[in-house]
Amino acid sequence: MLDDLFVASDKDGGGEEAATRPSIPFDYLSVADELHSGRIKVSGSGFATEYREAGADLAAEFAALLDHAKLALAGEETRPEEKLPPIDPESIAVELGLDTPKAVADFGRMRRSFAFSNHPDRVAPHLRQRAMIRMQVANMLIDEAKRRALAGACR
Repeated sequence: MLDDLFVASDKDGGGEEAATRPSIPFDYLSVADELHSGRIKVSGSGFATEYREAGADLAAEFAALLDHAKLALAGEETRPEEKLPPIDPESIAVELGLDTPKAVADFGRMRRSFAFSNHPDRVAPHLRQRAMIRMQVANMLIDEAKRRALAGACR
């Protein structure tokens, strides 16, 4: 649809509208195909919403997340020489460095640093589902640690 608008604006003589045309080519159909392929799960409803609403019972949230992860990763292809990144909360907490007390200001840096190396957009296609689960677990751990840090600071 946007391509049709661009073509129409080019036929009208360009002018100001031609100057607003994106300079980076974007293939909308390939993005739609990728989203509908099932390889990427978009969370706007369902599990991610449940996580944001629950917040209080962390153990139950982790159990639900790991059950969801086992189902999602059941058909995951592995390569013999490849060591898959862990999805268990304990390993991710150690990777984040949550075993030592942190200042509230450190949590944002920690989240960005983890996302930089583990975000689903930055990993190989066959690891995207695993990366998405790792990001969810890491966000839950960071949010809980931040809540505890803020509660400790308020006392």
